[in-house]
Amino acid sequence: MAENAPFLPGLSPVSGKPVHLAFDGGRLTSDGGVLVLAEIERKLRIADRLAGCIADPRAPERVRHSLAEMIRYRALLIAAGYPDANDCDALRDDPAFKMAVGRLPETGPELCSQPTMSRLENLPTKTTLIRMMDAMVELFCDSFAEVPRRILLDIDDTLDRVHGGQQLALFNAHHDSHCFLPIHIYEATTGKPVAMILRPGKTPDGAEVAFILRHLVKAIRARWPKVEIVIRGDSHYGRPEAMAWLERNRVGYVFGLAGNRVLLDRIAALAEDTAVRRAEQDADKIRSFHEFCYAAKSWKEKERRVIARIEATRKGSDTRFVVTNLTGTPRWLYEVIYCGRGQVENLIKAHKLHLASDRTSCSKATANQFRLLIHTAAYWLLHTLRSLAPKTSFWHNAQFDTLRLGFVKVAARITELVTRIKVSLPSSYPYKQSLARFAGRAQALPP
Repeated sequence: MAENAPFLPGLSPVSGKPVHLAFDGGRLTSDGGVLVLAEIERKLRIADRLAGCIADPRAPERVRHSLAEMIRYRALLIAAGYPDANDCDALRDDPAFKMAVGRLPETGPELCSQPTMSRLENLPTKTTLIRMMDAMVELFCDSFAEVPRRILLDIDDTLDRVHGGQQLALFNAHHDSHCFLPIHIYEATTGKPVAMILRPGKTPDGAEVAFILRHLVKAIRARWPKVEIVIRGDSHYGRPEAMAWLERNRVGYVFGLAGNRVLLDRIAALAEDTAVRRAEQDADKIRSFHEFCYAAKSWKEKERRVIARIEATRKGSDTRFVVTNLTGTPRWLYEVIYCGRGQVENLIKAHKLHLASDRTSCSKATANQFRLLIHTAAYWLLHTLRSLAPKTSFWHNAQFDTLRLGFVKVAARITELVTRIKVSLPSSYPYKQSLARFAGRAQALPP
């Protein structure tokens, strides 16, 4: 900007000196840390993986923005806190994002516009999206330095309200809203995303759950034939079709089980005894556990292991049931294995709240599923950034929005010289050592 740029009014003097505010700082960016995220993306090759699944219908001689460049740009924008395609217009000449995509900050051409990005969103077909979801499973498997002995997968759905005529949108009475209910699947011990599936706003039935789990397990075992897989979820996923397939294919599971009169009658004596013991001991809470074999009518007379948790408090009694094919004590299976799935709510929160993955406003379901995949790509970037922090560091457990404010939203002056590109960060930046550590570890990531 020219040195004689007009001053902007509105700031009060400081210690008697007037404050002159003007847009004359030159080629500055407010997202200097996106360069570290770009380094992570180059090592994970997320954009290349997803772009490789899409058939590009454009004439090669007229292409200005490759599919991989556009996917990379959009994922970095989301990770930096710009969730909408409209943000592509505002930041297409930003020097940091141009460098992150692989273009020179000053002399390189502008990045793609919002209309171009919207055309990309509407390009994938259902078959393409299945290939892209398989590519994300490949990314999940590649993220492990060694083949794990066991993986624990949490599956859950979440509310995604819609306000238009989107395909798959249904009215859900429980949520009193027109919505999607996308399914999220994460690996519990690492928090890594495995699959995100857009679906109608209704509870999944047994055939749908079985189909999803069958496809996912087969994709993982194609890479890791001997890995032990355990799946856990609430009662929506304890469907007989799903449990039967998991049993036939040596997959462990623990699912919530909705209570009914038959189940409650089985533990009535224990529930009464637990309540009496709590009263006698004048305790705030007492828990009891029991296991038995049970066959619901929909299970076609096949008995399965059911665990009951009875909790007596001063306010009354509460009973919960789970069904499982795992071995172990009832208390351990319920308190450690099943209750551990509560962490998935925090992972979904990070996906929705910190990365705005509920911005599914396209009319086509395929476009919204593609958006969900791009938001998952952004999740991978911030999750990997966090994993680079030492385990004793505050940043190792920081939320994505905290990471973004600390390490992505960094002012930088970017200067393109003849032989190099100079990136100047603020001298007063408070996390110099941490950012330098992140950058070094990102560069050292194995491809």
